[in-house]
Amino acid sequence: MKLPGIYALSISDVALTGKPFDWMPEIVYFGMTNSLSGLAGRLKQFDSSINGGPGHGGAQRFLPRYPAGSETLLHRLYVSVWPFDCDVKSISPDNLLKMGEVSYAEFQCFAEFSRRFNRLPQFNDKKASPKLKTAQ
Repeated sequence: MKLPGIYALSISDVALTGKPFDWMPEIVYFGMTNSLSGLAGRLKQFDSSINGGPGHGGAQRFLPRYPAGSETLLHRLYVSVWPFDCDVKSISPDNLLKMGEVSYAEFQCFAEFSRRFNRLPQFNDKKASPKLKTAQ
């Protein structure tokens, strides 16, 4: 979780804990990070924002439908991660290319999801799910 990578968020009434990733229409968001805090840090930002704090713009798209601290989301939100082994502090060509692969992989996820379901995940669709305007 300290590595950069891609993450998928799903909302499901069927328990997904411990199951391998699968393409499903219940995927509602893809995100990525190349930050020093890795996937753990980015998901912590998401958690903060989904509970009404600052830190994650994508999470603000959830808030109109799932208000901060929403019990309807609490036991239905699942996370899958795809870490990439690289050193985000390094400027070596290999590490820079690997960080580019992370960004590219996010768009590969969008494309594959669109191919399978003829749409973007709900909260990646900026027109369908605008951000909640909050005072920060």
